[in-house]
Amino acid sequence: MYLRTSMNTETTQEVKVLLKTPKKVVIVGHKNPDGDAVGSCMGLYFFLKSLGHTAQVVMPNEYPTFLKWMPGNDTICIYEKETEKCQQFFEEADVVFTLDFNALNRVGDLQEVLENCDAKFVMIDHHQAPDNYAVATYSDVSMSSTCEMVYHFMDALGRLDVLSAEIATNLYTGIMTDTGSFRFSSTSPTTHRVIAHLMEAGANGTEIHNNIYDTNTPDRLKLLGIALKNMTILPEYNTAFITLTQQELDDHNFKKGDTEGFVNYSLSVLGIKFAVIFIENKQENIVKISFRSKGSFSVNEFARTHYSGGGHTNAAGGKSDKNLDDTVTEFISILPNYKNALEADA
Repeated sequence: MYLRTSMNTETTQEVKVLLKTPKKVVIVGHKNPDGDAVGSCMGLYFFLKSLGHTAQVVMPNEYPTFLKWMPGNDTICIYEKETEKCQQFFEEADVVFTLDFNALNRVGDLQEVLENCDAKFVMIDHHQAPDNYAVATYSDVSMSSTCEMVYHFMDALGRLDVLSAEIATNLYTGIMTDTGSFRFSSTSPTTHRVIAHLMEAGANGTEIHNNIYDTNTPDRLKLLGIALKNMTILPEYNTAFITLTQQELDDHNFKKGDTEGFVNYSLSVLGIKFAVIFIENKQENIVKISFRSKGSFSVNEFARTHYSGGGHTNAAGGKSDKNLDDTVTEFISILPNYKNALEADA
């Protein structure tokens, strides 16, 4: 197989030295974990255990039900639910792996625990502008997903021989979800070669797809209908956005993950290059925002500049402390500054 990894020799050597003897390892994903966060953490969990290390995955908060079938899911410790138990893991840890995020403010209330942790940190992530908190950093923004990077991490350590069905299933799930079922531009020929190897190792693509995507409830589909009804198209900016109020979420028994993928419907509209969804969150007193784009228009830069967020060139997130109406009004007022960029990308 012709695979590549940007994990350089120095980083590889640092990790090999770090893991030379059995260690107590904690693996952490970001707040509001998605398929790539859960998949990469659990894939690495099974990998490290196969090498004789003690491993524990900690997530800052709960994640969607459609991810709860994944191998090893029942071993994950949720910090917001089992705070003291999770803190104990960090107090005893020799090594902490942070996966699918590259700044400690991405873990919510868990941030202070990580900042005060004496363990050595290793980062594996594919988002832009990584912070410098780890003794070993494997960062590659060209990668489709952190799950693909975990595969290359295993390869760089020369231990693909321990690739199991549990590891393969977790990594396949994260690659599939973060690439939009392999349709996003980050999906490379290498990505497909990795997927092929994961399938050979026991990942069942059809079952994984069904477990992730064929789980709609009537409430979720009705909420999607409301979202599409609320869609606003701004043709002069090749932009479309969706709004969802807290009341609309409550009326449809909203559960974490129910709005996953809604923003992509806006991006699918003919001529649209920039798509946004604004979701009111009364509990946190914020408006959560997801951005998507086509071509070279960087929603990562847009989110970082205006909405305390970030991510990738074509997919990013952010938030607003204003109410929903004011957030939308502000967003529309910003668009003229990007008119030329959105036209050039059209």
